[in-house]
Amino acid sequence: MMPAEARQPVPRIREQTRGATGGIMRIDVHHIRAFLAVADVLQFRVAAERLHITQPALSRIIKALEEAVGASLFARTTRSVQLTNAGRVFAEHCHLALAHLDQAVTLARGAEAGNIGHLRIAYMDFAINGALPSIIEEFSKKFPLISIDLVHMPSTMQKEAILNSTIDIGFMIGPFSAQNVEGMSFGREKMVVLLPVGHPLTKKTALRLSELAHEPFVLGTHRSWEAFRNHFFAMCHRSGFSPAIAQEASTSDGIFGLVAANTGISIYPECVRNIHRSGLVIRPLGDRNTSLEMIACWRSDGQNPSTEAFVGELSLLITGRERGRPRRQEQPENELHSSHRDAQAQ
Repeated sequence: MMPAEARQPVPRIREQTRGATGGIMRIDVHHIRAFLAVADVLQFRVAAERLHITQPALSRIIKALEEAVGASLFARTTRSVQLTNAGRVFAEHCHLALAHLDQAVTLARGAEAGNIGHLRIAYMDFAINGALPSIIEEFSKKFPLISIDLVHMPSTMQKEAILNSTIDIGFMIGPFSAQNVEGMSFGREKMVVLLPVGHPLTKKTALRLSELAHEPFVLGTHRSWEAFRNHFFAMCHRSGFSPAIAQEASTSDGIFGLVAANTGISIYPECVRNIHRSGLVIRPLGDRNTSLEMIACWRSDGQNPSTEAFVGELSLLITGRERGRPRRQEQPENELHSSHRDAQAQ
């Protein structure tokens, strides 16, 4: 068994630890700011004036703080006040703690306002090949502290994801109407005809749907392109024919490749002009009422404040773009050249 004198330091250490831990719990920002005021000027009188309290009150605060910390923070004489080694270490970390606290307050206020946060945004091919990249870029410049996850998703799946709140915003083919769902149009895409190089119809500068009635078509699969297929078949039926589908592909890139391989022609939104792909010829479609409405949708009862920030900025961007947009002119270049760009299913 250990001698009694050898066991004596143990309870003293425990009491000291217990007191320090209990004291730390009593320290608040009021104590920290008072301590730093004295540490900055090393004069209790001047520090008290800056804090708008009396000098005796400040002395009591510092004494209570030293007791809570369990260390002397100042070396005092009748003529001077100096920080002790413990005081210098404590001051350094107090500055860091206040900086973190200020940052926490700023971030919390930003999160409450929707300026800081996270967004889950779904898109389909026509959006990512059209206006969406510039929309995301402009939003990110204004709200750099809102991170964005972009996920490719067909329009039909987006509608389910909006209803299930697994995404915050969806860029899809319209229309979409459901309870607690709001939306806005971010553009209408005119339709164009995609032809393989050397096809007889490439000799024409513009085409009408009725001229395509006997052509084999390349179309997106029902699973991934359901919304566009509905639009496409409706256009054809209004023109008096049912299209013959020769090939199907699950991606835009697959459609482009099959057309370039001369397995058929296709109809695609005019945003295809933003994609450079060899082996294709684009001709405008002259029929009226064939344009495709692109919409952005979100839940009106959503709990993500960043959604409101995005919708507000989207509205401003769309309004500004519509006011300043010049009239689009037909592309003089008939063929799409250059490198292959990855494009996924609509």
